Amino acid sequence: MRAIVQNGYGPPDVLRLDDVAQPAPARDEVLVRVRAASLNARDWHVMRGDPYLARLVLPGVSLRGPQNRILGTDFAGEVVAAGPGVTGLRPGDDVFGEADGAFAEYVCAPQDVLGAMPANLTYEQAAAVPLAGNTALVCLRDEAGLAAGQRLLINGASGGVGTFAVQVGRALGAEVTAVCSARNAELVRSLGADHVVDYRQEDFTRAGLRYDVVFDLVANRSLTALRRAVAPGGTLVLSGGGTSTGVSLVGPMGLFIRGMLAARLVPHRLIAPTPKPSGQRLSALRELIEAGRITPVIDRAYPLSEAPEAIRYLEVEHARAKVVLTPLSARPAAR
Repeated sequence: MRAIVQNGYGPPDVLRLDDVAQPAPARDEVLVRVRAASLNARDWHVMRGDPYLARLVLPGVSLRGPQNRILGTDFAGEVVAAGPGVTGLRPGDDVFGEADGAFAEYVCAPQDVLGAMPANLTYEQAAAVPLAGNTALVCLRDEAGLAAGQRLLINGASGGVGTFAVQVGRALGAEVTAVCSARNAELVRSLGADHVVDYRQEDFTRAGLRYDVVFDLVANRSLTALRRAVAPGGTLVLSGGGTSTGVSLVGPMGLFIRGMLAARLVPHRLIAPTPKPSGQRLSALRELIEAGRITPVIDRAYPLSEAPEAIRYLEVEHARAKVVLTPLSARPAAR
């Protein structure tokens, strides 16, 4: 099969389309023919080995390169084979989920990280959901406990996680303030944002307004500044961010570490969740999607062979929402 592989860290040029052995499903796994995959900031972090500290402490990476040579995690496709112990999934089922090695024509995934594809989505749209949708759901619903009538601010609202966070916040009944550039204002409004702040014109941390939940996806403000925007008894959620090109020493991990050290000393909750793939949460997202309350937004689509250009676009062009890949052998994704 064909896949996007890397043997070391570096710019998008380290990626190449190569022929590799097709995987076989182990116990409790299924083999999925990938019809579409989507990019996340995690992918260019892994590609560049950024930040350096992650090479020492995070699973799946090392000083010399990623342990899995095939990049990517998010995908949608159809089950072609099931390993021993698999129940509830059979060949021909359309699924979506997260598993290492998704930038390929086939991927093996544990059955408990997969969900049945929403009936109203294309493969490309479904592939855009897993990591970003799961992150938004975990951070806002499960960890922050966002409730109807509360005020939510999302810093980085037009990105992959941000576009889902706007919709999850709206579905939970919150009053949503989206921080993004002016060019993305109409997009986030169309997703349900009640208010939009153009970060180039206004610093939300100095506006004097406070929110029950502040969801930071950019890591472009200091911890002290972010705390100014949190109401007493509110919650500051840290997730993602960091440099968009090159390699940093600690990246957003520095903000997370400072946040955890300060968590017991501030008059509000300060959390940095690490969402894990979950078939149950994919089911919850599918219900919201089929009910019309969440719609994946796709900025651009590239063929698998152009994955290096797709990641370059994600890194330096401030992509809106999601960027997806379609494997070369895939049939048209419209369903």
